[in-house]
Formats: sequence, structure tokens, C-alpha cells
Amino acid sequence: MKILVFGDVHGNLIALEELFRLEKGNYDRFVCHGDIVNYGPWTNECIEFLSYQENGIFLKGNHEEYYLEKYYPGSNEVAKSFFEFCYPQFNNKLLPVISKFEDSLSIGDFNIKHSIDGLYIFEDTNIEYLDFENNSIVGHSHQQFHRIIDDKNLYNTGSLGQNRALLDVANYLIIDTDTNNVELKSFIFDIQKVISKMEELKYPFICLNYYKSKNTVNK
Repeated sequence: MKILVFGDVHGNLIALEELFRLEKGNYDRFVCHGDIVNYGPWTNECIEFLSYQENGIFLKGNHEEYYLEKYYPGSNEVAKSFFEFCYPQFNNKLLPVISKFEDSLSIGDFNIKHSIDGLYIFEDTNIEYLDFENNSIVGHSHQQFHRIIDDKNLYNTGSLGQNRALLDVANYLIIDTDTNNVELKSFIFDIQKVISKMEELKYPFICLNYYKSKNTVNK
């Protein structure tokens, strides 16, 4: 069975729709490991789009937790500005939908969750102290990588909708549970469509500048 795994969509409907167009017929089930909401201009539309797709499993990210709690607890001014602008646009009728998202999922030899203990794990993060009982797939840090720790595989899908190295590159992966093969994948999408929509909706300057200042493949 082939499992499409992605997360950190962050309201980016352009990348989300392109993912399902590209991978149509190439997977049996899909898992979204969380953070569908916030940042980008299409949080409601992304949740609704995914709800219509068949054979999906949804996990909860930290940004779903913020929406459920109606509060951003951090001190990052950029993240705070995004939350204060995006959350009021959220359709509260979708709260029961995201409240049903699970915390983790085990499929075959893999455990999938948004993060491990809330840590931002990068390719060079020291995590030797963590105990990995199974192969793991996470997101949260928006950086795609594969590491081997104590004979266990750790994969980060990267971010589908907000790659912080190259903003117009969407990252995800596909697991083949019959062979345990994992393929890290990516594609380029039109980030200007996202920024133009943010401008149309009059996002605060600090938010627009955050997106406009990021590197892209063609920048």
C-alpha cells in the first residue's frame, strides 16, 4: 500500500490542489500530519478541500491547537501577527472538524505525528537522547530530510505550503508499506498567487514582508 504523507499546509490552497493533481492515482491513502491552518489565505478552503478527498487521515498540529484554544501562546511577533489576522477569518463551523484530528498514527513500521515533544527537528538537531522505538515521520520544522538514529529512520516531510528555505517549493513523501521504501518528493508552484491573495485580503505589512523576503527557486 502506498501512503501519501504531508503537512504544514498553512492555508496554501495552490500547493495543496497541485499535490493532489500530481499524485492522483499514485497512492492508496493519504495522511496529513497537521498544520493545515494559519499563515496562508485559504485555511477554510484547505480544510474543506481535504474533507472531500477520499481515504484521508488527519493529525493535529500545533496550529490546530492554537485555533482550538483561540489563542497563540508564543512570543514571536511575526507568528502572532499572522494568528491575529488569520484566526478571525476562520469559519468556526470547522472547529468540530479539526477537533477530531488525532495526535499520532501508526502504519506498519512507521509512527507519524506532527512533532516529537513539540521539538523543531532539523537535519542537524541533536536528538540522540530521544528513544525511537519505531521509524518516525514528522513535520513542524518545515525542513525535509532523512536521518538514521539507532537503526531507526526519521523522516521529515518538509512543508507543503510554507517551505522556509525556498518558499515556492512544496515538500512531501510517499511510503510503500509493502517494501518500507520512502520517497521524499517536491514540486514548484506559483507562490505569487498566494502573495497576491494575501495582498488582496490586506494582510499586515509584517506578514506580507515575511513572505516577500523569502527565497524562491527563481529569485
